[in-house]
Amino acid sequence: METSEVEYLKERVTCGAVLEKAGFAVDVKESTRRAVKYRRGDDIIIVIHDGKGWFDPLSDAKGDVFSLIRHLDGDSFTDALATAAELVGFTPLEPAWTRHAREHEPVASLSERWRARRTLWSGSATWRYLRDERALPEMVIRAAIQQDRLREGPRGSVWAAHVDDAGVVTGWEERGPEWRGFSTGGSKVLFRLGAPEGVRLCVTEAAIDAMSLAAMEGLREGSLYLSTGGGWSPVTEAAVRALAMRPGAQLIAATDANVQGEAFATRLRVIAEEAGCDWLRLRPPAEDWNEVLKVKVKEERERRVERRGLPHARRPRQG
Repeated sequence: METSEVEYLKERVTCGAVLEKAGFAVDVKESTRRAVKYRRGDDIIIVIHDGKGWFDPLSDAKGDVFSLIRHLDGDSFTDALATAAELVGFTPLEPAWTRHAREHEPVASLSERWRARRTLWSGSATWRYLRDERALPEMVIRAAIQQDRLREGPRGSVWAAHVDDAGVVTGWEERGPEWRGFSTGGSKVLFRLGAPEGVRLCVTEAAIDAMSLAAMEGLREGSLYLSTGGGWSPVTEAAVRALAMRPGAQLIAATDANVQGEAFATRLRVIAEEAGCDWLRLRPPAEDWNEVLKVKVKEERERRVERRGLPHARRPRQG
């Protein structure tokens, strides 16, 4: 096949089309416009670059549409070309995203965009989102504000900062009632909350999970609650390794209770073994720590209602 024909197929066939034909489905909850997560049982593939690229978050596999076909089927490159040719014109189903793309809007620098956003205040839309929908207690919200980790995002969403070892903001997780993503042009390092020099290092996959675990533990003394933002970049790994080298460090894999969470936990165990520090798997009893926190808060609220509804105990009559 001529090079021009290969380029034609690469342009006309998306990774999403390959995955849908292979029985994968979009995980809307875990997807963003720029990174669409596909699942098939325990298999996970993330599609990026407007459908032209992909990677497997549980391994080092990545590439273009042809390498994806070979990754799934073990075909030769010639067979992959034939499979791609059969998919020309096939349009995969895609979720209806809740906000429009901003690719053509001018993007200010990270520091400018971060400074331009207001800090949370009691009763704001973002405050209510974290307190009411995410069940985070005010104690934890205030602690994150004090450490300058949170900003008011659009439409009641929250921005949760990732910072490097020097405390410089490198990007932020964006979470809200109708949106989830990561800052345009930002890089995932680590969200950090708690004792800056702490040696009990609790690694989660989302800032809200890190804050949820902190809430359940009452911001345990000496603990640093961390989030990778659902990614595992070389910069993130380097930051975790640097923390694991602290004298007396204990690396705690508080990642989600699913296949991806277990894969991240395995990576953390390897880092702990190589750094010579303690390692512990802290698995949430639900899929993630925010789900655990919401169940806990709901049960506590129901118990309070039940207690208020009980009749007062009567003293026995004397004589």
